[in-house]
Amino acid sequence: MEIPPSLRSAFEKVGGITGIRSSIPKNEYILRSSKIFHALSDPRRLKILFILSVQSSCVCILKKFIRVSDSKLSYHLSVLKKNNLIRGMREGNWIVYALTDKGASLISSIDGVHGRQ
Repeated sequence: MEIPPSLRSAFEKVGGITGIRSSIPKNEYILRSSKIFHALSDPRRLKILFILSVQSSCVCILKKFIRVSDSKLSYHLSVLKKNNLIRGMREGNWIVYALTDKGASLISSIDGVHGRQ
């Protein structure tokens, strides 16, 4: 395989194609990660995560911030739950949503990079 001379030495140091292949995650991990990034790609879902990073909330509170129909809000919550970013806990007639450790970690890393504006 022909590669630019400036990359040849570095390429050989990592073990070539085989070295790179063994250093990257398995396809299953990449697929799971892409689903999480998809969950984070919608501004409404990201906003839900930021709200929950401040305070656990029920749908009635989330609706004050996320101005969408009940069915749309339910959809966004289900995407976040499916990706283990939030959890819902039943309290009487309500479901209270909170960040999971994974959701808190992701929001913290986003917040750490950009800061709240």
